[in-house]
Amino acid sequence: MAVEDMCGELLRQLTAALPVFDRYDRYFDGQQRLKQLGLAIPPELEHFTVIVNWPRVVAEARVDRLDMKGFRVGGNSELARLLWEWWQSSGLAEDQSSYLDFEIYGRSFKVVSRIDDAVRVENVSPMDIICHRDVMTGQIDAALRWYRDVDSMNPYQPLGYMYWTQTTTYVLDADLRVTDSYPTLGGVIPVVPAYRNPRTSIPLHEMWPRLRGTSCLSDVIDITDACARDISNAQLAQETHAVPQRVIAGVQNGDFVDPETGQQLTTWEAYFGRIWALANENAKTSEFSSSSMENFERMVGVYARLCSGVTGLPPNYFGLAADDAASADAIRSREAKLVKSIERDQRALGDQAVQVCRIAVMMSDVGDIDELDAAQALWYDAGTPTVAQRADAVTKMFAAADANGRSLLPREMAWEELGWGPDKIERAKRLLADEEMSWMSEPMLKPLTGEGDDDVRADIDAAATPSGARTAPQVEPSRHTDRPHLAAQ
Repeated sequence: MAVEDMCGELLRQLTAALPVFDRYDRYFDGQQRLKQLGLAIPPELEHFTVIVNWPRVVAEARVDRLDMKGFRVGGNSELARLLWEWWQSSGLAEDQSSYLDFEIYGRSFKVVSRIDDAVRVENVSPMDIICHRDVMTGQIDAALRWYRDVDSMNPYQPLGYMYWTQTTTYVLDADLRVTDSYPTLGGVIPVVPAYRNPRTSIPLHEMWPRLRGTSCLSDVIDITDACARDISNAQLAQETHAVPQRVIAGVQNGDFVDPETGQQLTTWEAYFGRIWALANENAKTSEFSSSSMENFERMVGVYARLCSGVTGLPPNYFGLAADDAASADAIRSREAKLVKSIERDQRALGDQAVQVCRIAVMMSDVGDIDELDAAQALWYDAGTPTVAQRADAVTKMFAAADANGRSLLPREMAWEELGWGPDKIERAKRLLADEEMSWMSEPMLKPLTGEGDDDVRADIDAAATPSGARTAPQVEPSRHTDRPHLAAQ
């Protein structure tokens, strides 16, 4: 297949996927439109619509728990340090946009490139890039990225394209004409995707294009719409049922006039008017009793518990009070489903990070690429920090010893169990080494030359005397020096 034809096919798939991504964006930003409200609401009351932005709560709560702390490359700590420093210098440790794309769209992409002598990595939106997989091997054999000016009047107007194959990289203009080409470095396409909860096969009931990856918003969208309809209906009911309804008899529409303009008021404007002044003396007014709003409140609680159940987020994320105390065990119990789901995301994103590092090492020749077979990304604990409980558990494990008196948990591993990153562990090692050197440089014993040293000597002699030994009697010297035999008594 010609380059232009393959690019055109991938572009059609990417363009067809844009409405799916746009739908997720609207729900994340709270800009979706409700399909129906259950009541025939006139256009004048559309401002009563309330959007419950639970999709943003779900996505951001998951991203907040995705914090990488470094790499481990087998026993090569120096290579792990270099990779983590490069990762930080590229801004990937602070940039959470790729993780947010991963949760919202169910996929994220990183592109590695070499400019002059510097290797850089870039987070690319799934709306701008797409991959093609070989149907036999399942490996990526082509990728297309389009460049567009999102700040222009037409944000979908393409400016150019980049097309990768395993042998050649092509640069194309806005009309898909090849303008430049060069060999793909190492025969590896420098586009690394990550998919959230992928399946062995994409369900056939999915509309074309069937996309890999599952958005974390897919389970809460319908519940969010139901809750938004309930609250929007409650907003309207506050005006029509929660307050006593008023009835006026013996008046006509012409009796309701705007005092400033003299124009006749509409029915809704007249109904929501704060002050009524009627010139007709035969007019009669009355009111009905108000209705209770508890049914709307109960339904909001039902929808909140449903969202908590399908997402694994604790109920307090959706405005519900927790039934149990906020102890460490209770927190862990409530977050068990969420933590396991986040750990699966960490594995997918960690594999993506390792693959990015593999391509970066290949491009920069800073190490042996085969060493990265044992590489893995390190993450902070996805659960809510319970520092006291974790410190107590690690301390007990470190204090436990085997038959030879050795600790069952090495000191560096104990630091890792505490959640420390490689940088903090290296700093702790340096500080401990400095303290040990300072202890060795100080004299263990100093000469006894000062006042009061006689008492110290006496204490040392007493301590050196064996237990049960008999102390020699102290004989006072005789004053008669001319009679030595007396002195010997």
